Amino acid sequence: MTQAQALSILKTGANVFLTGEPGSGKTHTVNEYVAYLRRRKIDPAITASTGIAATHISGMTIHSWSGIGIRKSLDKYDLDRISSIERIVKRIENAHILIIDEVSMLAAETLSMVDTVCREVRRRPDTAFGGLQIIFVGDFFQLPPVTVASESTAPVKFAYESPAWAGADPVVCYLTEQHRQEDGDFLSVLKAIRSNTFSGEHHQHILARKKDYKEVPDGTPRFFPHNAEVDRLNEQMLAKLPDDPEIYTMTALGRASLVESLKKGCLSPEKLMLKTGAAVMFTKNNSKGGYVNGTLGVVKDFDSETNLPRVQTRNGRVVAVEPMDWSVEENGKVRAKITQLPLRLAWAITVHKSQGMSMDEAAMDLSDVFEYGQGYVALSRVRRLSGLHIFGWNERTFQVHPEILERDQAFRQASGDAGAAITSLSAEELKEKQNNFITRSGGVLNSKEEKPDASYSVEKIRVNHPQAYAKWTKEAETELTTMYNSEVSIKDIAEKLGRKPGGIISRLKKLGLIAE
Repeated sequence: MTQAQALSILKTGANVFLTGEPGSGKTHTVNEYVAYLRRRKIDPAITASTGIAATHISGMTIHSWSGIGIRKSLDKYDLDRISSIERIVKRIENAHILIIDEVSMLAAETLSMVDTVCREVRRRPDTAFGGLQIIFVGDFFQLPPVTVASESTAPVKFAYESPAWAGADPVVCYLTEQHRQEDGDFLSVLKAIRSNTFSGEHHQHILARKKDYKEVPDGTPRFFPHNAEVDRLNEQMLAKLPDDPEIYTMTALGRASLVESLKKGCLSPEKLMLKTGAAVMFTKNNSKGGYVNGTLGVVKDFDSETNLPRVQTRNGRVVAVEPMDWSVEENGKVRAKITQLPLRLAWAITVHKSQGMSMDEAAMDLSDVFEYGQGYVALSRVRRLSGLHIFGWNERTFQVHPEILERDQAFRQASGDAGAAITSLSAEELKEKQNNFITRSGGVLNSKEEKPDASYSVEKIRVNHPQAYAKWTKEAETELTTMYNSEVSIKDIAEKLGRKPGGIISRLKKLGLIAE
């Protein structure tokens, strides 16, 4: 499914599970939907399963939002207490849409507790999540939640096994576009791990990237499992550089508990120490600034007037780095914020903190991988094979959880059915459903945007041509070439590849298969 199709489904108000491979655009699609809602005066509740994920999306953890905190279960006393806290009651009652990011790391029991609280506070005990539009975002091939088995019964491990998930009955939107990995060979390796078809050919690609510690270029981030190892290496490398460090201290504003949550989730440290020559990584997306979360660089020098660092990125661009804000927003207002340079030292980082990053380069030792998915998560942070430096691995490195593998097939099938259903609607029917949801949610219709017209729209085109204007991959070009050489008609090729006939012809010309 394309991002445009998923966005069309989200706009109807349906409960949704938005999933896809790393780099498929899940966060981008959510951001597009949030912007769409806010233009219509609807402010969605934005939450995540972890502090780091919540900080990335200017939200709060689902534990904090729902008031359940660190509880492992809810009794009547707990429920009564939560239901008497005014700020929690107000936020849940006023909500219309609840987004939970990184749902793969949310325990099934936790999701059930959130459902129970929403039903109680909204006084709709027979309706999943009290009637909220619930949007689960994540990828179950990522690391699972940590749960502790009781002596009597082992708890349900994955969120989709929670009765709350079944009650919500989300439409599955499985994104299939790829916006992170730029290397066809590397993409085939990751897809093979994900589908449990890792073979000798894929192993050869990994073997070609095996390095000795001394062979890794200076400034390449090393992945470690624990913070202590990361801090030790970063401090050692910084100490080797001449001169005293420049120190930048984080500032904060807002309620103490929210500020503390922001600090825990922020990848930039409270006290950032930098020197000329320090390997750094950007920790926030800034399209105008020319960097994203994970962009690597080296501190070139410091501005003589502001004393702020200037960082030269891997592509040679010099960025004058300025402080940025991380905030918690609720009902259109900033409840808390922290301010710091969007940088961290990058000689080392934990796999956990690389969550959501698109990295140009990384070095890793996967010899001690013990959990399904750990190897996949680490490998999928990197954009291309040439940026991967791997010291070692074991058999588990290239394995994913067999239960998730089986469930993934069901998710893909459900997504295909959902895509067919949304495509079968006329533009008028689709817009009517979307407008009705905005009205039910107390939003304001935008007369110019809400009319189904014949004007140019990539989103509209992609309803019938899912891959229209999407980037061509090597696999797609190979499939195109094979079909064309087999004398398949342009119309049938376009239908097979989900593109417009004009786009097929343009690509055939570029490949030199037909004359200009």
